[in-house]
Amino acid sequence: MSGENITLKQLRYYSVAARYDSLRQAARELRISQPSLSAQLSALEETLGVELFERSRNGVFLTPLGRDLLQETHTAIQAVNAIAESASFAAKGPTGMFRLGVTPSIGPYSLPWILPAIHKKYKKMKFFVREEVYTNLAQGLMDGKYDLILTTLPLDNPAITVMPLLREPIYLVTSNVHRFAKKKSVKGIDLDGEEILTIEEHHQFYKQVEDLCIRFHAKLLRDYEGTSLDAIRQMVYMEMGIAFMPALYLRSEIKARDNLHILSLEDEAIFRIHALAWRNTSPLRNFYRKLGESFQTLIKQHFKEDVTLL
Repeated sequence: MSGENITLKQLRYYSVAARYDSLRQAARELRISQPSLSAQLSALEETLGVELFERSRNGVFLTPLGRDLLQETHTAIQAVNAIAESASFAAKGPTGMFRLGVTPSIGPYSLPWILPAIHKKYKKMKFFVREEVYTNLAQGLMDGKYDLILTTLPLDNPAITVMPLLREPIYLVTSNVHRFAKKKSVKGIDLDGEEILTIEEHHQFYKQVEDLCIRFHAKLLRDYEGTSLDAIRQMVYMEMGIAFMPALYLRSEIKARDNLHILSLEDEAIFRIHALAWRNTSPLRNFYRKLGESFQTLIKQHFKEDVTLL
């Protein structure tokens, strides 16, 4: 068996299909038809002379060998991408489209002030930005779906370089008729029994709010999870509960006319940390660190009163 007929496209399709138990779901992510995906996977199996997937009425599943070959596949995809990136950077500097994955609770409230300035500095460089939940960002980076990700920590993957950028405070938000509405701050003990709204559980921010509720003996309203921070804000306004919300969102979206009240905790500083991350093997890793420093400079210019640089 020779690997001469194996294509990068086939390996990438195999890598994505391995994450799902349905080719329909994988094809949707790849933005191709299911028959096209199935044909490419079958061609790869024929070239290799082995079966990578077990197909049944209940879906598709990796065979033991299919699982074993995944790491080599990821390595091969990264190696080819690295060759292309190195050649392009050596010939033209930072140019072309860079794929940036971001969490929905930070990207919309920071990137509109950052990316235009980055584009002005690196005129041939463009970003394709896609919002992705925290749980998918690191995997997307390792699969080559993204060149960089802007995400919250923790991010524990030895194959990924993490550059912390900023510490973002988290505040408590209530309606203007809530019993806390006349206070500038409260203590953690004051939250005992309070009903707390939060975003859907596949977001990292959900986990942080859940931990706070456990510590302060507050009641997490699992029946009223918001699909976005905007949805949470509306529910707070309708007096369905109170919520923890990040500083950059509040700076961007909360106005005096919203009839909402923002306060802090007296006895504890609550925050989350955002970082820029890239693959250790990326040939552009030195440039990405410089790019992170540019992000920090711009964050300082626009948000110095709201966040702390790291």
